[in-house]
Amino acid sequence: MNTVDRINRDTADQMRRIGEAAKSASRRLGVATSEEKNNALLAAAKALRESTPKILEANAKDIEAAKAAGRPSAFVDRLLLNEKRVEGIAKGLEEIAALPDPVGTVLAEWDRPNGLKFQRVRVPLGTVGIIYESRPNVTADAGALSLKAGNASILRGGSESHHSSVAIHAALAAGLKAAGLPEAAIQLVPTTDREAVGLMLRGLDGAVDVIVPRGGKSLVQRVQDEARVPVFAHLEGICHTYVDQGADLKIAVPLVVNAKMRRTGICGATECLLIDKNSRADLATPLISALLDAGCEVRGDEAAQKVDARVKAATEADYGKEFLEAIIAVKSVDGVDGAIEHIARYGSQHTDAIITECEGTAERFLNRVDSAIVLVNASTQFADGGEFGFGGEIGIATGKMHARGPVGVEQLTSFKYKVRGTGQTRPV
Repeated sequence: MNTVDRINRDTADQMRRIGEAAKSASRRLGVATSEEKNNALLAAAKALRESTPKILEANAKDIEAAKAAGRPSAFVDRLLLNEKRVEGIAKGLEEIAALPDPVGTVLAEWDRPNGLKFQRVRVPLGTVGIIYESRPNVTADAGALSLKAGNASILRGGSESHHSSVAIHAALAAGLKAAGLPEAAIQLVPTTDREAVGLMLRGLDGAVDVIVPRGGKSLVQRVQDEARVPVFAHLEGICHTYVDQGADLKIAVPLVVNAKMRRTGICGATECLLIDKNSRADLATPLISALLDAGCEVRGDEAAQKVDARVKAATEADYGKEFLEAIIAVKSVDGVDGAIEHIARYGSQHTDAIITECEGTAERFLNRVDSAIVLVNASTQFADGGEFGFGGEIGIATGKMHARGPVGVEQLTSFKYKVRGTGQTRPV
């Protein structure tokens, strides 16, 4: 047996054991009490805080490797942890613990004329496989949300964040142990072998019930192409902000800068600014100038280039591109309908926003833009489960089946029907 075959066999054996342990743990979690799950999350938050020095030490190794590999600054920012971010992760666990437990919630109930009583009740999905890249915080978010929803989880982080993810996972395992729940309820795949991803996508012999990818286009495309189990996924975060002729500049300028520049490497960052060509002449100038002054490269159409000599000519490829860095495409459109048409052509059904003072225009945009998240007079950077009050998210789903938008606790459940009778038989 050559070395490659041996490694593949070892990975397959390892992943099979992980799947079996997750399936066993999911049965225990499915009947775990709210108190047990919350105790695990609170204990994990405590362990995270106590482990902050170890987590930052591990993260420093990942950061050093990323810089040595020449990774762009936006990538490094997604990877970076500091005391504030670790504290944010810990608070996120506490917020998830404070959420209502969805498991067992009665969604609907009714009686039939024959006396049968029906209930539709929330239940866990089972085992959730999460495949992600450079964000170490996803280790905590994904594990905690799955746990709260009564699911076991198998986490496969990217090699770039491996040291950080291992350190964070240790705190989650400590929380599970403290609460008397199986540590296999949240497992981190210990190998960076890409074969592990393929095995998860094939379902680990029925152990995995759903896959959630979180990362770049190539990762998500591979998951969608190869998965043999259901997938909650978004392909790209090609987000737009449209500034209508009725916009208030005092709102529009800081909002546009925030939507692009607050954090350029997240999926909710605005990648394309659309400006109503029917607006007053002074609308585009402060918007574009503010972006340029904030250090953003602006690639625009002819109208945008006339505003400021620093604007570079946009190509067709710039519209519909997820830059994930301090670059934005700008285009003039013919009113709100022109913006809706542009978004339908170039967008990814992720998050799109309008800035306007006209209520009718806002409603038209809200109703006609077919994206998972549509905002009025608010930054696209609010595309985050924590900002929705979900306590966190595994990702933003842009599909239309089961989950759409931030994938939080409720989206990680399914339902079943409970039917109670008194001896009814169905007539021939």
